[in-house]
Order: sequence, then C-alpha cells, then structure tokens
Amino acid sequence: RAVSRASPPVKTTCPYCGVGCGLAVSVTAAGIDVKGDETHPANFGRLCSKGSALAETVDLDGRVLEPLVNGQSSSWDDALAIVAEKFAAAIAQHGPDSVAFYVSGQLLTEDYYVANKLMKGYIGSGNIDTNSRLCMASAVAGYKRAFGADFVPASYADIEQAELIVMAGANVAWCHPVLFQRMRQAKETNPNLKIVVIDPRRTASCDIADLHLPLRPGSDVALFSGLLEYLRRNDAIDWDYVDAHTEGFADAARAARDNATTTAGAASACGLFERDVVAFYRLFAERPKTLTLFSQGVNQSTSGTDKVNSIINVHLATGRIGKPGAGPFSLTGQPNAMGGREVGGLANQLAAHMDFSPEHCDRVKRFWGSPAIATAPGLKAVDLFQAAGEGRIKALWIMSTNPVVSMPDADAVRAALERCDFVVVSDCMRDTDTTRVADVVLPAAAWGEKSGTVTNSERRISRQRAFLAAPGQSRPDWWIVTEVAKRMGFGSAFDYSGPAAIFREHAALSAFENDGTRDFDIGALAQMSDNDYDALAPLRWPVAFQTRETEGPGVEPFSDGRYFTPSRRARFVPTVAAPPAAEASRARPFVMLTGRIRDQWHTMTRTGKSPRLSQTRPEPFVQIHPHDAIEAKLANGSIAEISTERGRMRARVEWNDQLRRRDVFVPMHWTDALAKSGRVGPLIAPAFDPVSGQPELKHTPVSIRPVTPAWHGFVLSRERAAFASACYSVSARGAGFWRYELAGDDAPADWSAWVKSELGEYGDWIEYRDAQAGFYRAARLVDGRLDACLFVSPKTRLPDRGWLGTLFAEPALGDDARSSVLAGCPADSMASVGPIVCACYAVGRDALIRAISAKEATTVKAIGQLLKAGTNCGSCIPELNGLVAAHLPAASSAMNQDAEAVNA
Repeated sequence: RAVSRASPPVKTTCPYCGVGCGLAVSVTAAGIDVKGDETHPANFGRLCSKGSALAETVDLDGRVLEPLVNGQSSSWDDALAIVAEKFAAAIAQHGPDSVAFYVSGQLLTEDYYVANKLMKGYIGSGNIDTNSRLCMASAVAGYKRAFGADFVPASYADIEQAELIVMAGANVAWCHPVLFQRMRQAKETNPNLKIVVIDPRRTASCDIADLHLPLRPGSDVALFSGLLEYLRRNDAIDWDYVDAHTEGFADAARAARDNATTTAGAASACGLFERDVVAFYRLFAERPKTLTLFSQGVNQSTSGTDKVNSIINVHLATGRIGKPGAGPFSLTGQPNAMGGREVGGLANQLAAHMDFSPEHCDRVKRFWGSPAIATAPGLKAVDLFQAAGEGRIKALWIMSTNPVVSMPDADAVRAALERCDFVVVSDCMRDTDTTRVADVVLPAAAWGEKSGTVTNSERRISRQRAFLAAPGQSRPDWWIVTEVAKRMGFGSAFDYSGPAAIFREHAALSAFENDGTRDFDIGALAQMSDNDYDALAPLRWPVAFQTRETEGPGVEPFSDGRYFTPSRRARFVPTVAAPPAAEASRARPFVMLTGRIRDQWHTMTRTGKSPRLSQTRPEPFVQIHPHDAIEAKLANGSIAEISTERGRMRARVEWNDQLRRRDVFVPMHWTDALAKSGRVGPLIAPAFDPVSGQPELKHTPVSIRPVTPAWHGFVLSRERAAFASACYSVSARGAGFWRYELAGDDAPADWSAWVKSELGEYGDWIEYRDAQAGFYRAARLVDGRLDACLFVSPKTRLPDRGWLGTLFAEPALGDDARSSVLAGCPADSMASVGPIVCACYAVGRDALIRAISAKEATTVKAIGQLLKAGTNCGSCIPELNGLVAAHLPAASSAMNQDAEAVNA
C-alpha cells in the first residue's frame, strides 16, 4: 500500500470505542506499527486488545475500491450524478421529507457536519439520524432534561479522585478496557476506593468490584429511586445545594417514593437481597466523591431516559456534579458519537447543540445562508426504516454503518431497504449485509486514510490523521457528501478546501450569537490555520474552560452550580419505574440481553480481519445458567436456536453460572456475511423510549430449543469456501487460514467427495474414516504445506483448533506433524494450545492451566512473567484470575497480588 507519511510516527486516535485513545503509528518497509500515544490524556499509552491489533485490519482484502451502480463498476462522475439526480427527483416530486440520511459514530466530525448541513440546511428536512441513536440517545435526552444541554459533567481524571465508582449497565472491562485498567490501577493505589457494579450479569468488570448487584433487567429506576428515598430518610441530602442550584426536587422525590417506598421495596422490585441494596445505599451516602459510569445497559431501554435521570437525580440531591471525583458520566459506545451530537447528527437536533426552536432555526439559517432550513425534528432510526419500508422515504443514504445487522427487527430493515426506491451506501467494505441491498455503493476512505477530528466520552476533541494513501478510488466521506451537494445545485455552500475548512466553520457556528447560554462553544478554534489544525493537540470543550490538563481534573462547568436551563438551575426529573416493553411468558420464558464481547467491534468489518482477535470467540454464542440449560436440554457446547415471533438465530451454547436464572446473553457482532443464522437483530422488537427514541436492546423475551444436527465439524482452509449445504456455518480469520465451524442436518453419502467439491480436488489428500462411528478426517497438502483440513463427528466433541492452526505457518509438515495431523493433536501434549485467552500474545487456555497447575505461575503477575499473558492491554486479567481460582484454589487469595506491575 502507498504510504502518505512514514516518519516520524503519526499521532492519531483509535477508531473503536468512545474512550478515544491516542495512537502513535509508524509505517516502515517492515509494516505498520501501532502503539499507544503516551502523551494522550485519554489513555497515556495504554491500549486494549482491539487497538493493539489495528495493524492487522488495514489490508485491502474485501475493500470496495470503486463506485458500484447496481453491482457494476462506475466512474465517480456517473455515480455521483445518479445519487444527486435520484435525491433531487424525490424531493421535487414528494418533498424534502421523502429523503433521509442514516449516518454513523464512525464518521469524523467534519463528515458529520457537511452531511447534517446538506440535509437540514439545504434539502430542508430533519431526516438525518445516526446509529448513535442505538447507543447514547437516552443519555443525551437525560442530560438535556436535567441540565438544559447535552453536557457530560465529568472527565477520566475523576477516576483517580473518586471515593466510590458505580458502574451501572456498563461492562467497562470489555467495552471500555482502557478505562477499566485505569480503575484497576486507581483501586490499587487507593485501597479506600470502593467499586460497585450494577448489572444483571456478573461480568468481567466485577473482577475489581467490592459489591455486585445483579438486578432484574430493566429495574434500574426502582434501584435509584430507592436510593433517592434512602438519602432523604437518612439526612444525606445536600439541602444547601438543592435550594441554591436546582428545581423540582419535591416532585422527583414524590415519584421516587411511588417507585420504591422502602429499601425492601426497592430490593424486591430489582430481585436483589435487601442487605446488598442497603450496602450500596450506605456507600453512596457516605462517600461524597462518587462517580457513576453508565452505558448501554441503562440507555438501551424503553425507559432509558428515566433511568438516566434517576441516576442524575441522586447526584443532584447530593451536590455531586462539577466537583473532582464526582458526576453522572455517560460512556459513549463509538469513537465519535459525541462529535455527532455536537454537529446535530441526531434527528431531533439542529446543529451545535441547538434545537428546532424558531430562534435557533433562524440563527442557523442565517449562518449557513440556507435556502430551506429544517424547522422540525426528523425521523429517528426505528421510524426512519419503517418509513422506508412503507414507501414514505423514496431515497436513503446510509453512511459507514450496517443497519441490516445492528437495528432491531433487522429482517424488516432489510426488507424495507429492498422496497425503498433508491438506496445509497457509503462504506469501505464491499460485501456487508447492508451493501447487498444497495443500488449504489460509494467507496469511502477508511481509518488510517482520512483526516479530521473526533470527540470522546469526556468531551475531548482529538485529531485523527492519515498515515496511508486512500486506495483505488476511495474518498473521504466529507468529499463524497460535498460532491453530491454541488451536483444538487448547492456548490458555493459546500466548496471546502479540506477538513480544516469544515472544522473552522463548525467552530464558528458554535460561537455564533452564543451569549453563554449554549454549552457547546469552541469558537476560539474558528480562526485556526490549516497548519494549526494539523497540529491540534487534544483538548476538551468548551474551550473557554480548557486547562490543557495532563494530570488531575481541570475547572469544570457546573462547578459554580449554574446550568443551561432558562433559570440556570438544574432540574430534578420525576421518573417512573416502568416495565420493559415485553415480559417473559410461557411461550418466551427467557430474557435475552445483548452486548459486546472483549475482542470484537460492532459488526466485525474491521476487527473480523484480525486473526488474533477472531481466535478468542470465533462463533456466536448464547450464555445460559447451567440449571436453565439442563431444564431446556441444552448441553454445554451444543447448538441452540433462539427465537421470537420476529426471527430466529443459532448459536453455540455456553453454560455460565454468573447469569441470573432465566436470563441469557447473546453478543451483537455476527452478520450473515460471517455466520449463517447468526444475527441477533432479527429477534428484537422495534420498541423504543418515547423520549429518546433509543431501542430496547437489553430485554427481549425469547424461547430456546436444542438443535440436533446429524453431524458437527470444522474446516481450516487457506482459501475461502461457502459450505452452503451446512445448516450451521460460521467463518473466522486465522493466521494464514480461514476457520469454519459447521453442522449439517444430513450427512453426505461420501465425505471425501463432499469435501473435495467444497474445497477443490487438487493437492495430496490424506484421510481417515470410521463409517460405523460417523467420524471422518481429511487433510490436503500442497507442496508439503498444510492447505486444508476437515474434521467431522456425530457429536460436538472435536479436536482443538489451536494446534492445527499453528501448522499453517509451517513451510512444510515434518514427519511428526504429518502423522499427527489427522489425530488433531500433537504427539507432545505440551504443544497443545487450547482456546486463546490472551489475544495480544495468543496465549491459550491449555498453556495457562499447565503453568498454574504445575505451580509455575500462581498469580497474574507470575503468569505475565512466564507467558506474557495480561501484560499488554490487561483485558484478559479477569479471565486469568478465574483460571487461577479454578485450578489453584489455594492461591486464590493471591490472585491480585502485584497486579499494578502487570498493568504498568
């Protein structure tokens, strides 16, 4: 690949979660080297497993490198002309609300800005929404109700200042791993720091928790209402703060009493032991420096906004906002969800944190010189796709996201796109579940190839910089949008020289007629030169409050008790402990929770390229309590079908006694492109919060039944294959090969013929079969190298894939390996790898258990010294602790010994 910059290392940011980690990327003849930026205040050099593997994801395999119209190659001129023509025709015939954009937290702020400007300022419709609607819209709505503005009143530096950290609906260990490392280190430095995890599942985040509250899914409002009532009854309200700086306490307190009159009532509503609830309430009451971190487990609910406000209420009641170590802190899911909020990427925002009031519409129209400003909110995500299916949206442009996988009722979303008159998708990948239903696919530049800014969860704006040339005909998203705008007749308003010019306009709008009543203000950056923009160091907005701190919190807004409401007081919001949209029933007795896993990101178009990330969790899975599994006749490691009236999926069963009874957990990542019947989205109802529009993704009643295929198997192959006849098929990247997990309803009459028809007949084949037992094994060698292997059994028990995978790195199989390959294990059992636990160093479970059992490594620190596991990103430390506890019980008390050295 062509290199746009080689030396010195390019400072940029990670494209994954909302932590916003800084990176230092070097490109040399030897390849791409990604390290954490030790000077970036979001991570100080730390990286998680996903960030550490970024260099493995920038290849061109699967990229779309030219415009495609109806699946055929096209020039940019022709493709852009078609897009402009179709949108203009729909607007002329059906009005501006007949078109829509669906955008993404993967876009840079400059991309977001021009897309929002085109739709709301020049097309004149509010119909632009973002996949951030699925992750933090409830937090936005909750902050606006309480503070009068979408303002996150905390920073990462508060972690070191806190006396109590509450993680509510946030598995920080897996979803924001660098922050979790920071919390672990803070706890080791300050033994007085207490940590509480509020989550239906006992997640990896509980590894550092003093208390875990496994509440009933959806019952958060009852828990925090009970806390507000406890604070009132126990004289723990900061009345001076409440009287001076807030309004509405009496109504909120009355609603809290209605939700949970006593601690016993709160405990009962949440399905918790009262003693644990009281322990949490006491910790909160006694520790003024309390930081509450919340994320999707709170937001993704039909009552998500009330859940957010119930958290904010207890912070307002105790004056724990705008002070070091305290605040209600929303952790955003995507790298630029916050940037999208700044520019108005949500359908219910206008721009620069302005809404659709007449005053704001007039202001933005004058600033933009708009011919037709949107004067009302547009369609939010769920409604937008329903409108496309009903024919009300005639032209839809999807940018940098995969809604056919990620949206609820995902099969209906796919059907809606198939029915929509005209669908455009801008993406960097050619084959996604969404590009498959597009009329036009536009090749977008990917991370590492584009420049702009992103804003992380703590309001920190950072530069994302290119270090690779954009391949083929791919272009930055801002360029694509502005070229369409020009062809629609809006050229003078979209004639930007580059992202710096867009950012200057964005900054100027934030300050335009801003008299201090609007929170978002970066006007001090509006006059930056291109060189200043290129050199921009990370900074937190509003710029007027920026202290450029590298240690400790700076002066925060709200520290003076003044907010952005008309009265400049914060509002208490009465909340209702409403039930989820649907409850479990006899037909659907389980409640399905969805979420992320440690080593994958969203729909895996990027992380799925990394062999080391794909090794740890290669298949969709459903975690279920062992007692429930036994009742449902679901063997550990078997295949289950999970279903609702909307759809069904298949996943590998994983017993987990850290779940509540009747709850199951299924990850969100798999797509049709990677797993047959592996998408979870089709099962989920399109129910959403009436205030925020955020869908309920954490509470879906489902039924589960065992699937009993005639055969189970796996294939490792250097070449990709289809395996269309398998009823269960999942593909994952390995180091130099593809891994396929398979099952079928009917066994072929001739396995040898079947595998050769799937993989090709060339090469030298060695085979083993036991027709009576139903076993078949085969391997193909090409010039002495292992090229493919197949293992089939009537049962799920099959050889470990780890050791076999290592053979693909060998230039030729030696005699020992050749004789052992069909056995599926090495002659020397010490060479067995086992399932990968540490993705950073590819350390397998078998090697870890051997070291622990032999007492070669009895602590996490010793494991790191011996095998390196846990010494890079630290994400696997909770699992290492679990292995030590399971295989060396006597050492369990030493599990965390010297863990600060591991994280150093």
